[in-house]
Amino acid sequence: MRYLNLSLLVGGMLLWGDGAFAQQKAGRTADGHPDLNGTWTYAIDMAPSALKKTENGKTSVVVIDQSARHKPADNMPGTLAWTKAPVYKPEFREKVKYLADHESKEDNVFFCGKPGVPRIGSPRRIVQTPSEVIFFYEDISGDPYRIIPTDGRKHRADANPTYYGDGVGHWEGDTLVVETTNFADEMWFGEEGYFHSDAMRVIERLSRQGPNLLYQATVDDPKVLMEPWTNFPRLIRPSTTPLEESPVCKEDDAHRLLNLDHHGQR
Repeated sequence: MRYLNLSLLVGGMLLWGDGAFAQQKAGRTADGHPDLNGTWTYAIDMAPSALKKTENGKTSVVVIDQSARHKPADNMPGTLAWTKAPVYKPEFREKVKYLADHESKEDNVFFCGKPGVPRIGSPRRIVQTPSEVIFFYEDISGDPYRIIPTDGRKHRADANPTYYGDGVGHWEGDTLVVETTNFADEMWFGEEGYFHSDAMRVIERLSRQGPNLLYQATVDDPKVLMEPWTNFPRLIRPSTTPLEESPVCKEDDAHRLLNLDHHGQR
């Protein structure tokens, strides 16, 4: 399953996720776990305004719901205490400041790079099976997916470092816990210069809160951080907006830069 082509996953697994599991008792899959299947709102920064689309002479305007990206879902059962930013060890703080101050030059995402985990946020689509879950995303750098085993498999010993790492999952009660390791060096786990070492481990927690999805991530990197950093929990609403293939990302901004600080100048 791990090596299936993405088109097969989208064409086959998504239909299965809409069909077989949709017939199970509401809120639970056949094996008794909370049903995380579905399409969910965005939890990654998109265009700051409405998106205008013209097709066959008809123009439509789509407003992207980004409320889950910036609004903490406090006072929800099962959430962990969180802080606004990670605390780096003293010897790395100057580097973090330099990267943040020169974000548009140093951040690979600015040049069509992949955001990685947990920076990309929660999945836009989840397909859940008894032995694994598949996360689908929409991003300007491409349309990534992650296949996460939940049947007791361990991290792959032969996996190459990647932007989205090597994730394995397990259930803690009604919460799906995904632990991901083996990340590419150049990936930042968040904006503001949040670089990492080869020891970084990301723990994502997903559960249902009524019709919504609750998502929270913790970054543990003992080589560069003073302590593990837990970001704020996000409450992700169901979405009726279908996933669409992202256009090819072509970097055309570097030569337009007025300075080297932040992405916001684009």
